[in-house]
Amino acid sequence: MRVTTVLVEGESDRLAVETLAVRLGHDLMAERVSVAPMGGATNIVRFLDRFGPNGSDHRILGLCDAGEAHGIARALSRAGIGSGSLSENGFHVCHADLEDELIRCLGIDAVLNVIAAQGELASFRLLQRQPSLRDKPTSAQLRRFFGGRSGNKIRYASLLVDALPAGQAPPPLGRLIESLPL
Repeated sequence: MRVTTVLVEGESDRLAVETLAVRLGHDLMAERVSVAPMGGATNIVRFLDRFGPNGSDHRILGLCDAGEAHGIARALSRAGIGSGSLSENGFHVCHADLEDELIRCLGIDAVLNVIAAQGELASFRLLQRQPSLRDKPTSAQLRRFFGGRSGNKIRYASLLVDALPAGQAPPPLGRLIESLPL
């Protein structure tokens, strides 16, 4: 079985992918799958050099934000992985980012329940009252909450995935997990 490397932008994405994969019955180690956080999409060339056709020749899959899709596609093409669409090349694109996908999939109330279970609902409510966020939709306020405090994206990644109802996942994340070997 060929080794599969899943490239993701950051540590929170890695945790979300691994959490959903395990939840859906995958044994990533036995399936020879590793999830590699790149420290940002702009680092993809280094990871493609290491794991792609000119490196270890792993099967490459990935997850990226829509804003990074063009650069990812260009890097995949240059690395010899393919010039087709990102999905044809094993990459799945989040509308804004993975947190946005999780918020939309779960719904605002379920996300607020996760925050409340962590004892941070009062902190979120305080953030909502800030002048720069006051008139923003709750989904934008939630994204700011997750991305604005150091460690929050990482802390909440697996919590939000664990809150997903059985059989439900954000489409890009679900398609990525479906493409993993069993």
